[in-house]
Amino acid sequence: MAGPVTAPVAASAVARVAVVGGGPAGLYAAALLKRQAPERDITLWERNAPDDTFGFGVVLSDETLDGIETADPVFHAALRREFVSWGDIDVVHRGRTVTCGGHGFAALGRHRLLALLHQRCHDLGVALRFRAQAPPADELARSYDLVIAADGAGSRTRDTHRDHFRPTITSHRCRYIWLATDYALDAFRFEIAETPYGVMQLHAYPFAPDASTVIVEMREEVWRRTGLDGRDEQTSLDACAGWFPGPLKGHALRSNRSTWNVFRTVVNERWSHGRTVLLGDAAHTAHFSIGSGTKLALEDAVSLAAHLDGATSVAEALAAYEAERRPVVESLQRAARASLEWMEDLAVRVGGPPRRFTFDLLTRSRRVTHDNLRLRDPGFVAAVEEEAGVPAGTPPMFTPFRLRGLTLRNRVVVSPMDMYSATDGTPGDFHLVHLGARALGGAGLVMTEMVCVSAQGRITPGCTGMYAPEHERAWGRVVGFVHERAPGTAIGLQLGHSGRKGSTRLMWEGIDQPLPEGNWPLVAASALPYRPGVNQTPHALTVSELAVLRDEFVRAAEAAARAGFDLLELHCAHGYLLSGFLSPLTNQRTDAYGSGLTGRLAFPLEVFDAVREVWPAERPMTVRISATDWAEGGTTADDAVAIARAFAEHGADAVDVSTGQVVPDERPAFGRSYQTPFADRIRNEVGVPVIAVGAIASWDDVNSLILAGRADLCAVGRPHLYDPHWTLHAAAEQGYSGPGAPWPLPYRAGSRRPPTGRRV
Repeated sequence: MAGPVTAPVAASAVARVAVVGGGPAGLYAAALLKRQAPERDITLWERNAPDDTFGFGVVLSDETLDGIETADPVFHAALRREFVSWGDIDVVHRGRTVTCGGHGFAALGRHRLLALLHQRCHDLGVALRFRAQAPPADELARSYDLVIAADGAGSRTRDTHRDHFRPTITSHRCRYIWLATDYALDAFRFEIAETPYGVMQLHAYPFAPDASTVIVEMREEVWRRTGLDGRDEQTSLDACAGWFPGPLKGHALRSNRSTWNVFRTVVNERWSHGRTVLLGDAAHTAHFSIGSGTKLALEDAVSLAAHLDGATSVAEALAAYEAERRPVVESLQRAARASLEWMEDLAVRVGGPPRRFTFDLLTRSRRVTHDNLRLRDPGFVAAVEEEAGVPAGTPPMFTPFRLRGLTLRNRVVVSPMDMYSATDGTPGDFHLVHLGARALGGAGLVMTEMVCVSAQGRITPGCTGMYAPEHERAWGRVVGFVHERAPGTAIGLQLGHSGRKGSTRLMWEGIDQPLPEGNWPLVAASALPYRPGVNQTPHALTVSELAVLRDEFVRAAEAAARAGFDLLELHCAHGYLLSGFLSPLTNQRTDAYGSGLTGRLAFPLEVFDAVREVWPAERPMTVRISATDWAEGGTTADDAVAIARAFAEHGADAVDVSTGQVVPDERPAFGRSYQTPFADRIRNEVGVPVIAVGAIASWDDVNSLILAGRADLCAVGRPHLYDPHWTLHAAAEQGYSGPGAPWPLPYRAGSRRPPTGRRV
């Protein structure tokens, strides 16, 4: 594999490099740095033998291979000669195989990958020391310009300096075992076994002309019921072969010191410490169901080498490397977390139709979408849509949905968004134009901002209310415009009370900051300020005061019904009053309205029941919840399922699933569609319709979520601020002109996307 070596680069701050760990990350980083500057002194330590490794096959994406080709064409050519490739994914669901094609995978054996990297390092002159424990990183840093800690997920370097790197290591809920068989599958295979012990899953793919990787995975409790804990390796092999005989075709399973492991996600706040930098699994891990740690490791090496090329400052190069790689890694880790959690909750999904189940599986990470799959395998997507009852030629987002007596013409909701533009609670011309424009823009349902049940219940002086006759008249004007000028569009009112988050400035004057003057007293479940020393301490409501508050919600709901709203949503999220009762972080009561989840649910359910009683029977009523507080000791995803179930049992027609904003020290896992897994779980476990919300930014996301069965409706907020006609434009961009997105007559001439250029 020897090839030409490039000429020496310009003087660099990195003349001597120590590499700790002989996996793909360390080996490839060593090779690239030596290739850049042959005069560099590079030594790599690996405590194991050269051919010791975990697992069998390695899958690499086209993106990874492109980076390798640019960084080292010689190594890229060697890899290409080893690859086996395929394009199909087979999903075996209750004995039926569903195939989706057009994906494009390439894999090779992990032993072969390491052998190629060993050879490349040897050819370039890297000193490889196997069966040798590396000196500690801080000792190496005294004599080397750079120390690369590529010592794996259990990194000794990281753990020694954990106070600096600040790692978080999360263990997950499944056990898995990594095996192989001497038979080459012709596709990636995902198979489910519904056994007396519980649901198990198999991931398998070819990595050589005569071999395939086989991973068997199951929930911890399922694994324990199998009795494999403490049994020998052969017992596990025999058991796995018995559960999944189909893909083996009579061939035996083999192991490589395989054990039943629990996957651990590694995250570090910092990736470098002085001259030491973490690489690969030492810095981050991502679940094998979304890709491979090897992919990340090789990409890390390419990026690190690029930033060190000619670097005159190690610190600047390491900072630039982390700045480039961290967003990429975090995005992949979010996708991996979504995929992992989907796998963990597999048991609640297996009852779905086979094609729709397959679509849900393929789009679980949110990196593969409806539009991606339609390009890869249009026949598969058409079959999924037919199975789901989507009319031919209709994007899933433009199918109707019924809630009680209300039929929405499509699945798009304009999310509630506070506008802070009312006068003494009264909506004015701004609200008429704002909500009217979005209603004309094609959404199936347009929601108001949170409408407050009292003056004391407002967030800011600019918040709207429904506690005075002029409020009802003003809202009736908005509703009348929507019904008359945007027929077929429904309009809903979100009803709430600010609780301890009230009496603050308008958002653009200082979000959650108290008013400089004119503050009003606050009330809440418990006397806990939103931010101690900043926001005022609320009064803890007495039982008699709770009854008064409940009646305020009832009177507001009656007014909303008279104003003509089509739907009412009770706001029990984001740390406002009713949310404050639900969260253990904000409800410390010891009476019947606290002390455990049942007590915390008591007042919100009491309000819901009272409002539902006066809200017209044919009109739907929904509830918005925060499915997690994103804070230790707060509401969990398990709690959210119980909360949603309680509201559904009390007659909620749908649950609007948001998260957070309950406590100021929350740590949300932001990302595209980051809240949808909570909605997905509630829909699957409770069986209640859900509205998904949170960074759903594209019509492709909406189509994917609806067709996968993760949500029934999608609430889209900020995109509707950018483009009031977001829904109509989504229809135009997809070439759809059916009943799910009719253009208002005055706008019909603009229903085609304008040309962006002109040919001459």
